[in-house]
Amino acid sequence: MKPTLVIGHKNPDTDSICSAICYADLKSKLTGEEYIPCRAGEINSETAFVLEQNGVEAPKLIESLEPKIADVQFRRTDGIEAGISLKRAWEHMRDENIQTVPILTKRNKIKGILTLGDQARFYTEDQDAHALSKAKTPYKNIADTLQGEIVVGNPEDCFTKGKVVVAAANPDVMEEYIDENDMILLGNRYESQLCAIEMKAGCIVIGLGAKVSKTITKIAKESGCTVIVSPLDTYTCAKLINQAVPVGHIMKKKDFITFNLEDLVADVRKTVSQLRIRYFPVLDSDDRYVGMISQRNLLNVEKQKVVLVDHNEKGQAVDGIRFAEVVEVIDHHRIDSVETMNPIYFRNQPLGCTATIITMMFREKDISIEPKIAGLLCSAIISDTLMFRSPTCTPTDESIARNLAEIAGINIEEYATAMFNAGSQLSKKTPDEIFHIDCKQFKADNYSITVSQVTSVSSRELGKVKKKMLPYMESLLPNSGMDMLFMMLTDIIKESTELLFVGANSRVITQAAFKTEPEESSAVLKGVVSRKKQVLGPLMEAIENL
Repeated sequence: MKPTLVIGHKNPDTDSICSAICYADLKSKLTGEEYIPCRAGEINSETAFVLEQNGVEAPKLIESLEPKIADVQFRRTDGIEAGISLKRAWEHMRDENIQTVPILTKRNKIKGILTLGDQARFYTEDQDAHALSKAKTPYKNIADTLQGEIVVGNPEDCFTKGKVVVAAANPDVMEEYIDENDMILLGNRYESQLCAIEMKAGCIVIGLGAKVSKTITKIAKESGCTVIVSPLDTYTCAKLINQAVPVGHIMKKKDFITFNLEDLVADVRKTVSQLRIRYFPVLDSDDRYVGMISQRNLLNVEKQKVVLVDHNEKGQAVDGIRFAEVVEVIDHHRIDSVETMNPIYFRNQPLGCTATIITMMFREKDISIEPKIAGLLCSAIISDTLMFRSPTCTPTDESIARNLAEIAGINIEEYATAMFNAGSQLSKKTPDEIFHIDCKQFKADNYSITVSQVTSVSSRELGKVKKKMLPYMESLLPNSGMDMLFMMLTDIIKESTELLFVGANSRVITQAAFKTEPEESSAVLKGVVSRKKQVLGPLMEAIENL
């Protein structure tokens, strides 16, 4: 069974990352099953500071939940080498119950493909007596196919010239149809064996397990004639011998289709639906063979189970969320549009931080919180509540944060200052990096908007950011798919925000939302620090009343 992923929103903030890590820890302890914390975007500098301070690695990055071939349960069957016989290839396919097998190099790269149809065509087509020499068949393949042994000659040498002849006639007649380098299938008659060698046969195959005389052995060595002894009769040898041909001779060497582990299932389905091929090789990122996938495998894709933390809106969820099965939501925002096929555990509380809810769940389940988990949870609460200054902060948030600080052994005021300073190194970032530090998309009426937020303890730093962000937002808007872009420059010390805005009607909406007279592209909002509680609601209402 696949592990369940615990993941926050795109452009993750500290709460989104820390809540994913801590809730995965809680669920793993409660269920004994595997829950993996993940992220839907890059780690910002504040969160990087938090993770480093608490000795925790960043969660796994998930760019999309749209299923890939790696998510499909395909068969990891072995391939074969080009030199093995058709007989051995058939036995492998029979034992593995497969109809297609890849031919591999020693480095596990694909040289070709062999199907049952390829073998059937080879057997049913009118193969002439030169089939084995055309295929440069190794003598070891011939001996193996005929259940025999090589008593004279090198097993690694190949039959490369001549035809296969069944010597059923007397020696004097044999001379008329044996040519130099031919392979002769015969019985235990000494005269026939001697005649074949004297006619410069390349190989003689002696059936019925007949014992080879010392004289024949000596003459064969001197003549360079390979001698194979088989327990089978001559008829059976003649019937089976073409199965000694190496698979490399009849395999399909080009124009075969392979897929990569990273290929999207939807794209692969489109390709295979147009083909009358049942099995396809799967390769890894180094183009090495890993298994075979069938059309049936593509129909039985197990949905990835996902727990959403710190969001419940499709627009904020990781790409491809519609392909996953959402099994839980833990959030403190407004309830929006994530739909599920079945009833799920949905916990949404009007608190300042998702981490507060998760801490409450640790306590409810009587699961002890280790120091590093306490450090992460406390950091998330400090971040989301701007060290208890945000109007979203409740007494519960602050009480829990202070208790977590004791467990983690941190001084909240000193730690918060260091954390905010680490996160507000804005002068070193590009406008694109700054805008996407904490950026969320929303829909209201027929409008799509983005509201980004950065925080700093320095008014001077925010002033410098403003100068480069407005031109950037103007350039970003046309290709963003949004109607309006807003950006909150939040001063933690002054507990105020300067709201930047671009897009048609954005000035009118800002004026209506905050009952203020904005400048051309910005408005100073005193006492406003929370996007969720103080900015988003008024903006949505103003848009709906536009």
